[in-house]
Amino acid sequence: MLERRKGAGLMALVAVIALLLGWHFFSDSTSDGQWTVSQEGILEYIVSMPQYNLSPPEDDGNTTLSEVQFQSRDAIIAALLRIPNADAKNRSLPGIVLLPGATVSKEREQKLAKNLADLGFASITLDQRNLGGVDAKADLQMFLKGEEPTEHKMVYDALAAAEILRAQPEIDPERIIYAGESNGGRFAIIACALDPFAKGVLAISTCGYGTDGAIASAGVVDKDLIRFYRSIDPESYLSKIGPRPLVMIHSRNDTVIPYHLAEQIYARGVQPKRWHTVGCATHGYCTQMDGALKEELKSIFE
Repeated sequence: MLERRKGAGLMALVAVIALLLGWHFFSDSTSDGQWTVSQEGILEYIVSMPQYNLSPPEDDGNTTLSEVQFQSRDAIIAALLRIPNADAKNRSLPGIVLLPGATVSKEREQKLAKNLADLGFASITLDQRNLGGVDAKADLQMFLKGEEPTEHKMVYDALAAAEILRAQPEIDPERIIYAGESNGGRFAIIACALDPFAKGVLAISTCGYGTDGAIASAGVVDKDLIRFYRSIDPESYLSKIGPRPLVMIHSRNDTVIPYHLAEQIYARGVQPKRWHTVGCATHGYCTQMDGALKEELKSIFE
C-alpha cells in the first residue's frame, strides 16, 4: 500500500458559493481512513493495487487492445489497455493514463490512444464516472456530510489505473504520466500531483476554476466550503507537480474553453512547464497537436 500525498466556470462557481453562504455543516472529510482533505484544501489518498480483470489481447494493427475492468472505491471502472506491438517483449514501454473529456467514452478516445501507440507509448484509457461530467453542487453536499465526493473518486480512479499500468510486464513502472483532455486534463493534473512516482502531466484543452479568486469575490469564510472547492480545482495542486513537467496544449480557437483561461492556469504553474499553441477550430485533441505531443513525450520520458 502506497500513501499518495501528493475561468470558464468562474461565474458559475461564484453563484454556487453565494447560494451556499450561511451553511455550516461539519465535515472531517474522511472515509475508512483512506482519503482526506487537508486544511489547505488538498486531497490525499492511500492507493493500493486494485482488483482487476484483463481480457485476452486482440491485435489491432500495430497494437494490442485489451478490455480492463477494475474495482475502484464503490464502482467497477471500465478501461482499454493499448500496447504497441513493435518490440514490446524486448523493452519496457512508457505508459500513459489517458482521461477523456466530459461525454467522451474510452472508445471515442482511441484516436488519440492509437496515435500515442504509433509513437511508442502504451496507454490505459478510462470510462470516467458520469462519462467525465461533474456536479460540483452535489459533490459539495456530500463533502459537507462527510461523504466522499464523486470528483474525488474520479481522481482515485486515475491513480488506481496507474497502478494497473505499472503491473503490466511490458510497461516500465518508473515511466508513467497522466494525460487528459478538457475535464480529463483537470483530473490528470490533480492525479499527477498526488502520485509521487509519476513522471509528469500532459493537459490538452483544459483550465482551472479560479477558486481562490471566486472565494475572495464572494467573501466566503466558511472553511469547509473553501476546502472543498480548492480540493477539486487543479490550480490548487500546481505547486505539487514540480519538479515533474507540466505540459499544456491549447488551441487559440478553442470552441469550449477560451484560450485566455488556459493561459491563466499555465501562468500559475511552476517550472518546469511548457506551453504549445495550435490553431484548430475545435475543443480537445486535433492532429495539429501531434508535433507537440511527439516532442514533449520524448522529452518527458528521456
